[in-house]
Amino acid sequence: MNLASFAEIAAAFPWFFPGVAFVIGACIGSFLNVVIYRVPQEESIVTPGSHCGCGQPIKFYDNLPILSWLALRGRARCCGRPFSVRYPFVELLTGLLFVACWLRLSPGGTFSPGLVVCGWIFLSCLVAATFIDLDHMIIPDVFTLGLGVFGVLLSFAVPALHGQHTDFFIGDSLRSGVASLLGLLVGSGLVLWIALLAEAALKKEAMGFGDVKFVGAIGAFCGWQGAVFAVFGGACVGTVWFAVAWIWEKISGKAAPVAPPSENPEGEPVALGFGAHVPFGPMLAIAAALYFLIFRDGVGAWFADVAVLF
Repeated sequence: MNLASFAEIAAAFPWFFPGVAFVIGACIGSFLNVVIYRVPQEESIVTPGSHCGCGQPIKFYDNLPILSWLALRGRARCCGRPFSVRYPFVELLTGLLFVACWLRLSPGGTFSPGLVVCGWIFLSCLVAATFIDLDHMIIPDVFTLGLGVFGVLLSFAVPALHGQHTDFFIGDSLRSGVASLLGLLVGSGLVLWIALLAEAALKKEAMGFGDVKFVGAIGAFCGWQGAVFAVFGGACVGTVWFAVAWIWEKISGKAAPVAPPSENPEGEPVALGFGAHVPFGPMLAIAAALYFLIFRDGVGAWFADVAVLF
């Protein structure tokens, strides 16, 4: 099937490819649930297969993304113990992100397989890193160093990832790879300097080194503009996040269900407030996804306009 055929199918059945993207995303989301649980514990993500907390293997028909959780009403068939609502949420979220990526990178049915797959890989890693950081306040190296190196390699292989679309593949590949390397270095360097200056001012660690590496990985996929946007956009996302949680706590007198976990420098859980350590990775990931899916063109044009002034 050639690209013209894809365009014809997309024109005749506009729901078909987004539907396929959602199904693929939901299946990947099911796998991400395994990754989120097992990677921090340094367990294999391949074996053993999915199993209940009681030890019984989960049948394939009870492991269908979203549908099985709804059909079983959130409880295991074998022993009746409840399954967290996070499982279908991660599957639904990943499916919706895959659809958004398809619509963003394949407008009007113009299909670029390599570019779409790169986007799916990037967004999947953002989802996994987000929930691992929320659970453990760490981002494993596979989602920082590994993602950064993989982003650079993909940029050489898929020049369109950094907007290179001419007919000269070698030149496009080199320009894309350089843009990825620049994004990795600028992103990690920017956050490192912010962390060092904040630590000097506050006399304590202000940002984990995992965040430094994570922004570098974001830059490898999004370029230096995306890395800068992730840092400052993540701060904006965090401000809104904290404001919502703080208002909820003041009104209800209870901890907000959306409040990020927080702890003191000794690692002990504390109430949300000034001086508490909170995971910044989820805020960075949200800002990076927003840049990749929505704001990339506008932010790039803004930086270009600023560069003209100088």
